[in-house]
Amino acid sequence: MKKTRIGFIGAGGIAHRHLGVLEQFEDVELAGFADPDFDRALEAAARFGARAYQDHKGLLDDPDLDAVYICVPPFAHGEPEQAVIARGLPFFVEKPLSLDLDVAEATARQVEETGLVTGVGYHWRYLDTVEEARRHLAERPAQLVSGYWLDQTPPPQWWWKTDMSGGQMVEQTTHIIDLARYLVGEVTQVFGLAGHTPRERFPGLDVPTVSTASLRFATGAVGNLGSTCLLNWGHRVGLHLFGEGLALELGEREIMVDVGAGRPVQHSQIDPVWHEDRDFIDAVRGEANRIRCSYGEALKTHRVALAIAASAREGRVIDLPQSA
Repeated sequence: MKKTRIGFIGAGGIAHRHLGVLEQFEDVELAGFADPDFDRALEAAARFGARAYQDHKGLLDDPDLDAVYICVPPFAHGEPEQAVIARGLPFFVEKPLSLDLDVAEATARQVEETGLVTGVGYHWRYLDTVEEARRHLAERPAQLVSGYWLDQTPPPQWWWKTDMSGGQMVEQTTHIIDLARYLVGEVTQVFGLAGHTPRERFPGLDVPTVSTASLRFATGAVGNLGSTCLLNWGHRVGLHLFGEGLALELGEREIMVDVGAGRPVQHSQIDPVWHEDRDFIDAVRGEANRIRCSYGEALKTHRVALAIAASAREGRVIDLPQSA
């Protein structure tokens, strides 16, 4: 069996989440790791008997790579994607796509022109509980949407800076935005608000510490999102949906469906990252393409997240043009 040779640009925490899955696949070889923190690249390379590189250019000089995972912070997107596309390699990229919408739009156009296989890490789409939600919503579409990312402040200091992470709506709550799009439909209008509380424990943190957004969907549904990083624990991350005679609550690992006969909770039985990685590898290998979030699809979510952030900065409603 010919193995699919994978290179990684970025060897941090989210990369290791994928590595823990990919190492289970007998048809995958982890070939190389590039990271500006060369020690991280060396550590990952040693673990898998691969090669380590200081930057993505060295990694992409390997003529036998079959695909690349791009797992870099928000501010570092753009150049890696361009280099991978220039090599004609399929790639899987972690969200958010870029802090510069023009960069993401240009990347999406190139992906479409080249026909490259792409995947983006909106793994909630793979949850069996989300599939259960889709079954209920097919009969009783959501009319009211409430989403939450109420959590602590992540430790990486780049996350604390708006010009490096984009803020919580763009870097974290984007998962909930994507889930809302997946279950309800396209967002046509947003209005965002944000506030900031200085915190001695986090010197230099300038991202909004609280943010909210009102959404209008093409279906006529309306919704709201709330985010905060003020807590010392993960309080609630999820999406609540309400339709005719239906109240549905989705969390990271469970679903509650209330139709007036109690509040039964069903827990997820799968690892969604395993499934998104399996689907990406299968598509790269020329098998059926079951990828649930391509680069172009992820861009639609990213436009919404950036529009919410812009609306909060500018104090105005933003209409989102609908495109293919």
